[in-house]
Amino acid sequence: MRLRVFRGLSCEKGTPACVFKRRKGKPLETLRWMDLAVLAAYLGGTTALGCAFARRSRTTEGFTAARRRVPGWAVGLSILGTYVSSISFLALPGKALDADWSFFVFSLTLPIAAWIAVRWFVPFYRAIGEVSAYHHLEARFGSWARTYAAACYLLTQIARMGTISYLVALAMAPLVGWSIEGIILLTGGAVVVYTLVGGIEAVIWTDVVQSLVLAAGALAAAGALLAGMPEGPLQAFRIAAEHDKFSLGSLAWRWDEATFWVILLYGLTINLQNFGIDQNYVQRYVVARSPRDAARSVWLGGLLYVPISAVFFLIGTLLFAYYQAWPERLPPGLDPHATPDRVFPQFIVRGLPPGMAGLVVAGIFAAAQSTLSSSLNGSATLLLRDVYQRYFRAAAGERESMLVLYVGTLLMGILGTGAALAMTRVRTALDAWWELAGVFSGGMLGLFLLGLLVPTARGKAAAAGVIGGVVVIAWMTLSPTPRWPASLAALRSPFHPLWIPLAGTLAILGLGLAASRLGGHQEVQLR
Repeated sequence: MRLRVFRGLSCEKGTPACVFKRRKGKPLETLRWMDLAVLAAYLGGTTALGCAFARRSRTTEGFTAARRRVPGWAVGLSILGTYVSSISFLALPGKALDADWSFFVFSLTLPIAAWIAVRWFVPFYRAIGEVSAYHHLEARFGSWARTYAAACYLLTQIARMGTISYLVALAMAPLVGWSIEGIILLTGGAVVVYTLVGGIEAVIWTDVVQSLVLAAGALAAAGALLAGMPEGPLQAFRIAAEHDKFSLGSLAWRWDEATFWVILLYGLTINLQNFGIDQNYVQRYVVARSPRDAARSVWLGGLLYVPISAVFFLIGTLLFAYYQAWPERLPPGLDPHATPDRVFPQFIVRGLPPGMAGLVVAGIFAAAQSTLSSSLNGSATLLLRDVYQRYFRAAAGERESMLVLYVGTLLMGILGTGAALAMTRVRTALDAWWELAGVFSGGMLGLFLLGLLVPTARGKAAAAGVIGGVVVIAWMTLSPTPRWPASLAALRSPFHPLWIPLAGTLAILGLGLAASRLGGHQEVQLR
């Protein structure tokens, strides 16, 4: 889930991929030896599990498609693991603690997006049978479209891996007593090892374990908070209701605020983008052993995220009620309103019994590892199919192709880890790069939908739509920032940043449709 606000860590307003800065504060207490043992057992176990699939990933078909025989339930849990990042694990409780459940509306759009995916997206990709989500764009619009989409995906994944690795290290370093750089290297190294050795099958089965661990960790934390209320669990809900903590946001229609309707449209757009054009999801449609299993995986992964995200929001609400009931247990110097995302990590080490705290921290690492491994395998697959075989050696043999996959996995692991390490020192330059990556990748959903919904649209019309859409996205992204020239202050975007994905998508569809008609097509029939 893409959230633009991660309180407790500062974030440049309007950036597509937030880059966070540490805020000074009282150091957190560290985990006990039993918790560290649980965490070490988890990290060692998942790495060993991933490496156990080495024999099945020695061919390109095994490495990228798991021989297309993974059961639907496992693929579904893998989709869930891919969807839940460590940002969700940490940011959603902080959001609910500081405000309310308004961003839960994002999760409520998942059943709609899942239905659309099962109805149109899954049959489309299963019929093509390609492991690359962007291979079909060349036949539809030309080689530029395929290259554009693949390049945007790769840039986005570097940004995504860097951000997630940095954030999980930033949150966990005070708890485990290790350096931020050390946690980044440990997390990235472990994921690269089992992804490199075990391929997509290792990614999926470790995702299964990681999904169970993160769910168990979240439920354990919520249960401990309910059990810790002095007057019983119902007291927490009473306190939360008195402070309107379960509100889903304003129903007013505003262009400049994150109201219920704005978050609803944003969530639907992002979830359609995930299910429709994200390589991490599309590749899973192909690895499922049947079309029915692929459809089931979408329903399972999509629907499970709704209650899982509800637990994350509940944790934040319960934290608010817990410290309302026990204000003396709040560590001195920790302000829940100024740095709400520091409250949950502090509760982990102070409020959970030995062993359980280690499980919750393992859940946070699980959320990070699942996302990173998916990005690595998906990126390596695209480097082989959409770059190497498209521009260098179309008839590359099995041994040569496997070498490209291994090098691609290692390269993307190094770039993602390097981006995370760079964030500890040079965030200003990365801010600009992340913004640009977000701008250019914003046109991917519109391009895909143009090809799916407008049969008469061809390459030139699609190019015109993408260029226009990218301009709209760039204006809405950059104009509210300090980089926008003061002389053009009157032209700043009045829209809330959550409008950006939808506006860009509609711009590409509208301009592409107009260009196709101006090109001589008299009728446009929607499928």
